[in-house]
Amino acid sequence: MQTFELIAPCHFGLEAVLKREIYDLGYEITRVEDGRVTFTGDAEAICRANLFLRTAERVLIQVGRFTATTFDELFEGTKALPWEEYLPKDARFWVKKASSIKSKLFSPSDIQSIVKKAVVERLKGQYEVSWFSEDGADYPLRVFLMKDEVTVTIDTTGDSLHKRGYRTMAGAAPLSETLAASLIMLTPWHADRILVDPFCGSGTFPIEAAMMAANIAPGLNREFLSQEWSDLVPKKVWYEAVEEAQDLMDLRVETAIQGYDMDESVIGIARENARRAGVDKLIHFQRRPVAELNHPKKYGFIITNPPYGERLEDKKDLPALYQQIGEAYERLDDWSMYLITSYEDTERYIGKKADKNRKLYNGMIRTYFYQFLGPKPPKRQRRE
Repeated sequence: MQTFELIAPCHFGLEAVLKREIYDLGYEITRVEDGRVTFTGDAEAICRANLFLRTAERVLIQVGRFTATTFDELFEGTKALPWEEYLPKDARFWVKKASSIKSKLFSPSDIQSIVKKAVVERLKGQYEVSWFSEDGADYPLRVFLMKDEVTVTIDTTGDSLHKRGYRTMAGAAPLSETLAASLIMLTPWHADRILVDPFCGSGTFPIEAAMMAANIAPGLNREFLSQEWSDLVPKKVWYEAVEEAQDLMDLRVETAIQGYDMDESVIGIARENARRAGVDKLIHFQRRPVAELNHPKKYGFIITNPPYGERLEDKKDLPALYQQIGEAYERLDDWSMYLITSYEDTERYIGKKADKNRKLYNGMIRTYFYQFLGPKPPKRQRRE
């Protein structure tokens, strides 16, 4: 079976989480860059990466890398790549996206046009035709330039992997599914521990946690472009990967995952999203303000995305709200709290300095992931 260099883009700053996922799937990582992890794998890896990776945005086949400082070099470098090994004669292909950072070539539209022309010229010679019908499967190309190094790829995914298929409706300022999964995986939370999101909105944190607890592959309820690439990724390989995902699922797992929100209509959306994800039986959703947050058990986790006043008129409410978060956390004996927010006075009003914080981007918004670490629970005594 053909071996590929595969690139998985992710949220900037969360490469280590994605690396761990790829290692856990059994693949060798060859390169880590800002927001991208490259690994080697065959057609089965394309299927399994799309189905199982929780923190990647998509899975790309790297067709080649080369240096280009002029459009002539870009054309010739692209034309020299073995496109006939990837694109069948009837392929519908176009350059979906071009991006350039710190490179002499910086116009995305010009890069897109030249790469497309170069691929056409290569395939004309290989297939001995002067015109392509392009009425077959879709093969969108993505091109990245970083410091004059060109990386040319084919997107195997289609819609971004954060589109799991369960979230048809979202509340205000939703967190993407891939970012939510990454943040949960940055914490030591496990399925046998309590998890509460007091600002659950459309339910992304609780749903992603429940899918992890039940070992539900995040891509199980959606489709991918490469399912139509029977020459490159045989249908049988897809069937086997889906069968593996179905076999690993365990909906009998016991969980203590809870989502609260002030807005009853938003709680309704969260319940419907959880039902669509197949985890509604694993999560308890309830209308409840953060001021009433309490729990009788120790060693739980708060993981949440509280409001951070992106609109100026909301900013005035933030000091009181973050004070309530701090007071609620104070009442929860031996708990840990993790929250992502752009609010610069978070620690001041919570009344406690975070043990760690990490700068992250939620879309274009610069945020911080504050980590207030509680003690580890005592190890259970093994019975003789």
